[in-house]
Amino acid sequence: MKIYLLQHSHEIEIGAGVKADETKVIGIYSSYENAERVKERFKVKQGFNRFSEDCFYIDEYEIDQDNWTEGFITFDGADNRWIE
Repeated sequence: MKIYLLQHSHEIEIGAGVKADETKVIGIYSSYENAERVKERFKVKQGFNRFSEDCFYIDEYEIDQDNWTEGFITFDGADNRWIE
């Protein structure tokens, strides 16, 4: 079974020259068309309307499958680097 994850993501500055993505999960839908309809509603809402439509992402996922297989990584802001 497939599901469709609708997110809004844009880049923000979190420190001197350090940028990160600010992402909001809007919802999970049973079809791409449902997710697209919600995106159309949200792109005119306050806050969301300040950003390009390109900031909305609809990703397709298969239920009961791993989607992150690379292992755990995180950002060390003190050293401005990604660590595993």
